[in-house]
Amino acid sequence: MTKPLDIYLIGICGTGVGSLAGLLKQQGHQVRGSDEHVYPPMSDKLLEWGIDAYEGYDAQHLATAPDVVIIGNVIRAKNPEATYAREQGLFTLSMPEAVGEFGIGNKHGIVVAGTHGKTTTTALVSHVLMSAMRDPSFLIGGAPLGFKESFRHGGGAHFVVEGDEYDTAYFDKGPKFMHYRPKTALITSLEFDHADIYPTIEAVEAAFRGLVGKVPSDGRLVVWHGAERARRLIREHARTHRVTTYSVPEVADADLFMRKFESGPAGLVFEPVFSGRSLGEMQVPLWGDFSGMNVLGAIGTLLEAGLSADEIRHGMQSFAGVKRRLEVRGEPRGITVVDDFGHHPTAVRETLAAARTRWPGRRLWALFEPRSATTRRKVFQSEFVTAFADADCVVVASHERLHEIPAAERFDPELLVRTLAAAGKWARFEPDVDAIARLVGSEAKPHDVVLVFSNGAFGGLHGKLLSALA
Repeated sequence: MTKPLDIYLIGICGTGVGSLAGLLKQQGHQVRGSDEHVYPPMSDKLLEWGIDAYEGYDAQHLATAPDVVIIGNVIRAKNPEATYAREQGLFTLSMPEAVGEFGIGNKHGIVVAGTHGKTTTTALVSHVLMSAMRDPSFLIGGAPLGFKESFRHGGGAHFVVEGDEYDTAYFDKGPKFMHYRPKTALITSLEFDHADIYPTIEAVEAAFRGLVGKVPSDGRLVVWHGAERARRLIREHARTHRVTTYSVPEVADADLFMRKFESGPAGLVFEPVFSGRSLGEMQVPLWGDFSGMNVLGAIGTLLEAGLSADEIRHGMQSFAGVKRRLEVRGEPRGITVVDDFGHHPTAVRETLAAARTRWPGRRLWALFEPRSATTRRKVFQSEFVTAFADADCVVVASHERLHEIPAAERFDPELLVRTLAAAGKWARFEPDVDAIARLVGSEAKPHDVVLVFSNGAFGGLHGKLLSALA
């Protein structure tokens, strides 16, 4: 792995696989690959990076045998290129294995894991390390604002990676983060998610138990005090005794907390205290209690990386955030349209609470698409009633893949709307995206804030909203 190699990636237009391709190219390897549909924005990025991407899967693409074949998570065993690679005995890695081998290697792996906050916290840790001139490497599962790319091959000691608990590949159903070689692991939260692969919360716990056990005895675990399941796993299974526990409010057994904490229109203003020592007042353009937790997790991780309070303070105040996390997309007629990736009820609830502090006194709309594997199931049917409590107006959509779920297990968007309306909430069910844009376009008023919640494109609703409101 120390010389330039010919590397082929199957599923190269996926967000994670495409970013890995860019990282490998940055390292000096010859990189190429294929996807079922080669489409923007990743196709444009691959062209910019000088990486060839073939449209469609064909075994002939591998006729000139590469040194390494990397197989993306969405690829199935019957894929013609995956089949050819197996039959020809080509050296094959999953994407997470490749991240471990080519990316982390012998560097100090910082793995940011948890049900919520992974992308923002990974980006924040990476940004502050960059600001402090530590020359880090990183691979982020989103698009950080202010970064040219979501990956970087640096010469410094640290490799920061977002640790996803989703399964690795068709030939490896274990979680991705088991391949990431953590010297430091941050666990932001631990709740039930990914209902398509985890039948119970105990199954999710089992995945995180593996991550906890991978941190070596001289490594560091950083964990949110409120993640009781994660803390129990650490007590029972950790090899290291070096554990940092953090909490926004001061609690007796938290190593890191905030003596001062305010969330206002400009962001968070706070005073972190570590092991009884104040680190001084800091600011960061993030909002809400959950962001406060993510910030503390990042601070605990950065202190382990050897940064001073002043270096952390300087990096925090220049952080620009991440796309699709309370990202303002436009303000036609004084109506603020916001894009957010939130799809788990906890994420929706906390994002709405954060929006209240960023835009105080303004009417909040929540437009929700039940698109993820978990939200298309009824496991959180009742939790979403509470999740939308902080919204003034709620519009719940459907999703074309909702009908893939058996009726007895399926999320019911109309039931959610009826329940919200019975509690006095302005709520509508509208399965058609164009109709949602027309509805909001006619009902929204200047100074309203319209939050769009989806982990996908929501049928292009963002652009249609901006047009309708204008």
